[in-house]
This record gives sequence, C-alpha cells and structure tokens, in this order.
Amino acid sequence: MLPIIHHSDYDAASVGDDHRFPMRKYSLVADLLRARGLTFETPAHATQDALEQAHDPAYVRGVLTSALDARTARRVGFEMTPAIAARTRASVGGTELAARRALETGAAVNLAGGSHHADYQGGAGFCVFNDVAVAALSLLGEDRIGQIAVIDLDVHHGDGTALIFADEPRVFTASLHCEDNWPRTKPPSDLDVGLARGTEDAVYLSAADTLIAQVLDTAKPDLVFYNAGVDPHLDDRLGLLSLSDDGLKARDTWVAQACSARGIPLVGVLGGGYSKNARAVAERHTFLVDALQEIV
Repeated sequence: MLPIIHHSDYDAASVGDDHRFPMRKYSLVADLLRARGLTFETPAHATQDALEQAHDPAYVRGVLTSALDARTARRVGFEMTPAIAARTRASVGGTELAARRALETGAAVNLAGGSHHADYQGGAGFCVFNDVAVAALSLLGEDRIGQIAVIDLDVHHGDGTALIFADEPRVFTASLHCEDNWPRTKPPSDLDVGLARGTEDAVYLSAADTLIAQVLDTAKPDLVFYNAGVDPHLDDRLGLLSLSDDGLKARDTWVAQACSARGIPLVGVLGGGYSKNARAVAERHTFLVDALQEIV
C-alpha cells in the first residue's frame, strides 16, 4: 500500500474560500481518499531544530511565537497565528515522514507540502517553511542518502528551494514553470525551464518528459521529491498555463513511472492549486495519489 500522510492540522487555520489560498482543499482531498477506503499515517509536527536547518532561527522563532513583524507576515500572505504555526509544522512533519516511508516502500505522498517559495531568510507566497528543504536536509544530515533531486512542476518557479540549495551539491533542483508568472525574480535552479503563457498539454508534457529524463540521468539521485502543484491547470486563478485534467494525470504518471523504472524512491507533495472551486482542486490533487499507487 502507498503510504499516505495526512494531519488534521493541515487546514487548522481559519482561512476561508474567499482567500486566494484555498486551505480547505487539504481536508477535501483527505475526504475524497477516505471515501475510496484509503487510510493515512499521522505525522509529528516538525521540531524547531529541524526547521532551523533550512531557515534563519530568528525567523523560525518569530513564526512559532506569533511574533513576526507585519512586513514579513505580509510577504508570507498569512497573519502569523498559533494555528498557522501548527499547520505549517504539521505540513513539514508530513513531508519528513513521507520521505522516510518512500525510502522503505519506493514511494509515499504527503497530502500537503510543496512550500517552495520559503527560503533561508523567511517565507513568501503562502509558504511559511520549505518542507522539502527541511526533509532533505534532515536525511542528508543523518547520512541516509547521498544524492537528492527536486522535480518541481508547480506552475510557479521554485525560488526558495533553489536559493536554499544553491551551494549544496548533494541536491539537484529543477523547475518547470510559467516564465511570465510570479516570482518575478527567479534565482537559478540547477535546471530551469520556463514556458509561455497559455501552454497546453502537448507542449507542456514534451517539456516535462525532457526535464524528468535530464534530472534523473544527470543527478542520479537516491531519492526524488516531486512537487505536483495542480496550478498549471487551465482553470487556475494564478497559473496562466492551460493544462487539462488529462494533462495533469499524464504528467504525474510520467514522473512516477520514470522514477520507478530507475528504482528511485519518490516523495510526492501537493504544491499549489488556486481555483475558486476548492473541491475541484482537491480532485486534481488525487491524480498524484493515483500515479504513485501504481508504482508501489
């Protein structure tokens, strides 16, 4: 069985559907999967020590004590409350647990995560802590693995992840994104591919196929983190690309099959998705679970 990680704190903060970040999608995707008879593992909240491996300790303390200054909180996009702190610590803990389960079973998924705009200095773009960075650094610090790749197919450039690992040769970062989209400044990943506004399935999938192969052949990773944001979808409010549901399904399947064929454990995280219909977003996030179930 595919290990699926979920925590009730994933949508613990009071963020309504009118907010650009539809936090309710986390409980909705869990409900959809429960209706199929699937069960979840509950992660522990990430520790302060683990968070400080990837982030400035002063920033971490500010989040955990709800003491961030207003300017920093505006950059993140949330008021820093105890509920937001609990929510993001649970999300990071979920990616940490999914990574460990993937090493055991070949694949695992966290029903949250993908907060790729958070860098060492702090958060941005609804990303408080960079869960993939924390999990990767934890594993590297334990000498569990020697080489990691991050395949980021969220519609937005993975700027925070690129910055955190800019001088870390054991982590290969790759981002396929809409070039004419936020963030305007895109610090270089090890591999970046920017697509034009309105890109549809055929061109997108060709670019994704090439990027996936290049990452796996170049980095030869012992573990892959896959950010499967569904915001490239044509109905997404913040995406600017034009993928269909079938395009997203094919993309997730290609990543899963490529890693499986090479015997590389794969960690899936949800990433972005900003349609006004939170249930539709949740349904698209289940495509990742479907793809990973096929390889365990």
